[in-house]
Amino acid sequence: MAKGKYEYWLTPEGLIKLEGWARDGLTDEQIAQNIGINPATLYDWKNKYDEISKTLKKGKEVVDYEVENALLKRALGYTVKEEKLTKDGEVVELEKEVPGDVTAQIFWLKNRKPDAWRDKPEDNGNKEESITIINNIPKPNTAD
Repeated sequence: MAKGKYEYWLTPEGLIKLEGWARDGLTDEQIAQNIGINPATLYDWKNKYDEISKTLKKGKEVVDYEVENALLKRALGYTVKEEKLTKDGEVVELEKEVPGDVTAQIFWLKNRKPDAWRDKPEDNGNKEESITIINNIPKPNTAD
């Protein structure tokens, strides 16, 4: 009787490959393609075999933290050391400030503090209050 394709992926060698692909940033669809199965089959395996699910989560977690740290570093700015060659041929080490990236800051804040940083405030459902405020705006005095 032939072994099921999933059995290899439950072995230590198979699990290491899965974790590596996840750590490399591959999506579940790309991993399924590497295995040679339909993505729906991989989702079934993740539900059926806890080892596969845990391995993929573990691999993705590592790269998620790396990207999160890189985004934070980019948002806040950092110092980098560079080597420059002087006119005399001497190599000198310089520190260069890389300023914080406003786009990274906005992205971070919108995702981490959406209540304070969303583009459009949530509608509180009280349209009457909005209308009242607009109607209570004083009209300019035109009689001079």
